[in-house]
Amino acid sequence: MTHKIALNFEDGVTRFIDANSGETVADAAYRQGINIPLDCRDGACGACKCFAEAGKYDLGEEYIEDALSEDEAEQGYVLTCQMLAESDCVIRVPASSEVCKTEQVCFEAAISDVRQLSESTITLSLKGEALNQLAFLPGQYVNLKVPGSDQTRAYSFSSLPRDGEVSFLIRNVPGGLMSSFLTGLAKAGDSLTLAGPLGSFYLRDIRRPLLLLAGGTGLAPFTAMLEKIAEQGSEHPLHLIYGVTMDHDLVEMDKLEAFAARIPNFTYSACVASPESAWPHKGYVTQHIEPKHLNDGEVDIYLCGPPPMVEAVSQFIREQGLQPANFYYEKFAASA
Repeated sequence: MTHKIALNFEDGVTRFIDANSGETVADAAYRQGINIPLDCRDGACGACKCFAEAGKYDLGEEYIEDALSEDEAEQGYVLTCQMLAESDCVIRVPASSEVCKTEQVCFEAAISDVRQLSESTITLSLKGEALNQLAFLPGQYVNLKVPGSDQTRAYSFSSLPRDGEVSFLIRNVPGGLMSSFLTGLAKAGDSLTLAGPLGSFYLRDIRRPLLLLAGGTGLAPFTAMLEKIAEQGSEHPLHLIYGVTMDHDLVEMDKLEAFAARIPNFTYSACVASPESAWPHKGYVTQHIEPKHLNDGEVDIYLCGPPPMVEAVSQFIREQGLQPANFYYEKFAASA
């Protein structure tokens, strides 16, 4: 049996490897061309110490206290020279991908669908044989190269990979390089290059209630996360608040409704900031966060939106006098 291991490097690059039964993570990485820092391979030096964010594993009893203390092991730290995976795992490596002699992976794919969901939002789907090898954590992003230029733009996946196909929600920026291509030139069959996956904003193991906060096309990583949650289920309540500026910015509402039908303990709401809005829920996301959503601090908060939204939510949480168990966020700003 093999298990898929996601190695997240400190420079944001993520690489996936397969670990065979009885094979240490360090050996599996080395076999696949990735050199996790280590000196001894005997659990004595601690050079290969990493942090396991998700998954089941066995550390055995061969390592010494100086290399990995009992407290560290309880917190989730591991020695990859001793770690045997018992499920798929996510590991944070305290070194850059360059130090570990690996790099971003590039994929070629063709446009299978491109259309405007609204005047502010574009949906893009890519498909290709190479994408059958693409793996990422729900919430992560890739860099897409703009055809005819040397520029790239970062976009979060809005879906999980299915039969070599992935999708994105992209903000339509007037005069933007990628926006101009997608709205004026792009057609089915055109080739695009993806590099990644990247990013530390991704769905962790669900151990408590989740509050998901999306601003505009910051909804994209959450639809990918919700696909994963719909597949694996969750015993904890999940609530999404989706905020936009104008009524026409609201997109993918049918998809959210479908997730609400598939995931028994998932609820969502949407709000529009414009005072002229005809939408029943007006205002900003922070105005729709209820005490029950914060669960007295026993909650994991995920936030993806523009910098002002991230700052406003951070300030709101501080004003509540609560410290959430975890607060993960991704800021994005449009490139003109």
